Amino acid sequence: MTSAIQHLLIVPILLPLAAGAVLLFIDERGRGLKAAINVGSTVALVVVAFALLTLAGNRTGVYRLGGWPAPFGIVLVVDRLAAVMLVLTSLLALASVVFSLARWHRAGRHFHSMFLFLLMGLNGAFLTGDLFNLFVFFEVLLAASYGLALHGSGVTRVKAGLHYIAVNLAGSLLFLIGVSLIYGVTGTLNMADLATRIPQLSTDNRMLLETGTAILGIALLLKAGIWPLSFWLPTTYSAAASPVAALFSIMTKVGIYLVLRLWLLLFGAGSGASAHFGGNWLLLGGMATIAFGVIGVLSSRRLGWLAAYCVLVSTGTVLAAIAIGGIGVTGSALFYLVSSTLALGAFFMLIELVERGRTRQVDAIAVARETIDGAEEHDMSEPEEIGITIPATMAVLGMAFLGCALLLAGLPPLSGFIAKFSLLAALLDLGAPGGAGPVATSSWAFLALVIVSGLATLIAMTRAGIRVFWRSSGRVVPRVRVIEMAPVAALLCACVVLTIEAGPVMSYMRAASRSVYQPQNYVRSVLAAPAEHEPANGSGS
Repeated sequence: MTSAIQHLLIVPILLPLAAGAVLLFIDERGRGLKAAINVGSTVALVVVAFALLTLAGNRTGVYRLGGWPAPFGIVLVVDRLAAVMLVLTSLLALASVVFSLARWHRAGRHFHSMFLFLLMGLNGAFLTGDLFNLFVFFEVLLAASYGLALHGSGVTRVKAGLHYIAVNLAGSLLFLIGVSLIYGVTGTLNMADLATRIPQLSTDNRMLLETGTAILGIALLLKAGIWPLSFWLPTTYSAAASPVAALFSIMTKVGIYLVLRLWLLLFGAGSGASAHFGGNWLLLGGMATIAFGVIGVLSSRRLGWLAAYCVLVSTGTVLAAIAIGGIGVTGSALFYLVSSTLALGAFFMLIELVERGRTRQVDAIAVARETIDGAEEHDMSEPEEIGITIPATMAVLGMAFLGCALLLAGLPPLSGFIAKFSLLAALLDLGAPGGAGPVATSSWAFLALVIVSGLATLIAMTRAGIRVFWRSSGRVVPRVRVIEMAPVAALLCACVVLTIEAGPVMSYMRAASRSVYQPQNYVRSVLAAPAEHEPANGSGS
């Protein structure tokens, strides 16, 4: 890797860190400048993420801070899986920040800084190559998410936000305990180095390792929202501001990404007696999460709660697919993860626009008038502040709602259907000639749950659509700005692109799955000695 290209690996971390820090010194009255810096930084992250996606298609990129070789130094690693998550995060972030410019970035202090710090933590979690720095980035993204969860004030939001903070502080403690036990047993926290040491552990040390890993897994699955650790998620996501909830839809995927990465790297087929440790519990938890999400989807009477339970259905589907295993199943699950996350982000933002027309008062920010450091007062409760009416507003909103419904339910012709169809086909291929043998009972149960979850989502979305769009009692046409509708349309268009380019995208996802199941290249790239001609401040492989 050339010197110029290798430094791209640290840009997704340094850029939002530097931009967010600069914004802290700009007065709140300069919101326009803050917004411009945030949008510009996020656009740059999109470009860098796609560049890394191309790079990862050819090789595993490694950046060694200070030129120190692993496992002694800090390393950042990008492969196909990490690159996919970076692209997904940057696209969702760009849509969310543009949507927030209509009104939400004025609802409190330091919105743009917290937004960028959250991106820094997310990108760092996807790129880091050791558990200690994973903990650091985990805490950065959580600290930023605390402020964003409370952004906009209001009793419901503050109550849900404080609940969210308490739960995640407990999760951070479990994370630290688990990492400490792993380090005490193995003497290293570098992921690639751990993969080489675990097969050599004695029986006693292996028990401590599995205990520490189980504790760490609880912390990660708490963040992913697996049942029964998902009690905090519906309340928090339904109460958060619309652009914040849209960005939060990627945060559960952080836990999923880390489970997939660490489980197959540390407890894959070559890890000796610990191979596939915890796989049965992961499968049961994933299927229970789908069932819990289905019940929540059918019982939801508000769109915010419906979207939050759809997040749980998505989480459970991916986790159960990972536990069942197989390159085809995991590759299809990654395709489903991308499609469902984009759809959920669009749906969270669309909810505010749809519900805006239910009454003549805008249900958005609890505090009607707020002055920040002498800034101009904004009456956030008046519909005139929302913007001019788009012609055929209800038709546009209805088409967007229909697109979200098709994607989340997994109906043709959009990418949600392709994702679920490929996932079910991969499950059945396990029992085909040349597969892993007869399809297991648990796989049949998972297949049934995926179908039932799609049916339940279709019923719930149809019911909600009838209530919102077909009932005219007490309803006015909502005032919607183009800057609010454009991000929703962009995310739905991204799903259309996924549909059109399903073949190449699915091939990339399966290649990412194959590299995760065969981590030898990852381990070799990270532990390789840096070339002598490479610069001292970083190196690549």
